[in-house]
Amino acid sequence: MQGLMLMGIVRSMLGLAFAVLNSWTALSASLSISLTSGGSTSVIWGLITAGFCNLCIASSLAEFLSAYPTAGGQYHWVAVAWPSTVPILSWVTGWINVAGWVALVATNSLLSSQLIVGIISVLHESYAPQRWHQFLIYIGLTVGSFVINAFMNSILPVIYRGAFMWSIGGFVIVSITCLACASPNYNSAYFVFCDFVNTTGWPDGIAWLLGLLQGGLGVTAFDAVAHMIEEVPNAEIEGPKIMVSCVGIGVFTGSIFLIVLLFVAGNMEKVATSAAGPLLQILLDATKSNAGAICLLMLPLVCLVFAIISVMTTSSRMIFAFARDGGLPASRFFAKVHPTLKLPLNALILSVVVVIAFGCIFLGSTSAFNAIISASVVALDLSYGIPIAINCLQGRRSLPERKWKLPNALGWFVDLVALSYITLTTVLFVFPPSSTVTGSSMNYCIAAFAVIIIISVFQWFVDGRKNFTGPRVDITIDALDTVPTREEIEPSMREK
Repeated sequence: MQGLMLMGIVRSMLGLAFAVLNSWTALSASLSISLTSGGSTSVIWGLITAGFCNLCIASSLAEFLSAYPTAGGQYHWVAVAWPSTVPILSWVTGWINVAGWVALVATNSLLSSQLIVGIISVLHESYAPQRWHQFLIYIGLTVGSFVINAFMNSILPVIYRGAFMWSIGGFVIVSITCLACASPNYNSAYFVFCDFVNTTGWPDGIAWLLGLLQGGLGVTAFDAVAHMIEEVPNAEIEGPKIMVSCVGIGVFTGSIFLIVLLFVAGNMEKVATSAAGPLLQILLDATKSNAGAICLLMLPLVCLVFAIISVMTTSSRMIFAFARDGGLPASRFFAKVHPTLKLPLNALILSVVVVIAFGCIFLGSTSAFNAIISASVVALDLSYGIPIAINCLQGRRSLPERKWKLPNALGWFVDLVALSYITLTTVLFVFPPSSTVTGSSMNYCIAAFAVIIIISVFQWFVDGRKNFTGPRVDITIDALDTVPTREEIEPSMREK
């Protein structure tokens, strides 16, 4: 009986992790990034490249998760650094990770709202999409996900398992239907795997690398399992398995689905510029039916809505864990657990407020789509890179004995690949999507980071350097009624 319960919990956590990645839906909904930055070669080979590098990152972080299965994740893991640097490194990593998860909620709401606007465009040919239309849909999706997270918390495991089955089922149904409807009018294999397009104005090599943003989005955020790890039995073994597995599943399903889409796509210039969006336009080309294309689109759209819910869950838990350690302004307020709902309601509200503020970028920038996605991918990748870099600088001797341990040579290889990829993409993904830059077309990802850095530095000098000592002992969220006091925590820390 206990074994069945364990399997059920592990399946729900795998469902959560895969619902967060939602690779095939995220990749297909963000096709516009790569179609102009490398074309088919960027879509397919960019995913393979980003997938391999993210698999290396996940394997490296799985060692940390096995050694320290704590909900704080990366900002807890940097505590293996040199003692004098632990507070500041933990502070920086925590702020970056929180920002990345909040931006990821915004990314999923943005992708979902874009698909909905595309459906309206197909149903009403005279409709002229306005940014504020999509912004209102964006807010509606965000608030709806908040309601589910706040007041339906008990059914979230069921939602996660359902999201996993819906995603896999949707992937199969859409792929088979598109191939069947488009037969025998497929694009050539050369077009699918070798066609190169560059309309960005950047040199071809830079343009192709900018297209990696699509692949990076599809396989990032696998640290979701770490932030929910306190609810997983046998965490030091099951957690790393789930972390690596969800990346592998994401790359496999995403690659197949993108190949299918490119084989059945019609005129790519029309696809790239369609008011319906690239994904819906490809489905229209394949099915030759508005009703059929919209019905198929509902499968990835529902997946993305599931993703908003699951990402918001993880984002609020991350905010809660960091606030519990005193890392945010008004930490005691955001670290409170609602006595009736038994969840960090204040942290959840903060996540929603910041997501809506993120969405305001969309109202003033034509490249907000790239900026919001860039912010989530870059921030999360940076938070992954800091503990990996610390471990490498200490000769990969930072971690104690653990159940998940890579052979030394393989460990060095995956660590160096991970750090090289993170360094490259951190620079590239803050580039504007076009070389012709104006006030409205610049990549505001860098501006968003500047705001986060200014706030975190100010908070560090006001409060952090005096009171923040690094990560504290984790306490299961469901067991919390009040924030632990310093008197309650310090004896445990000394004992540890």
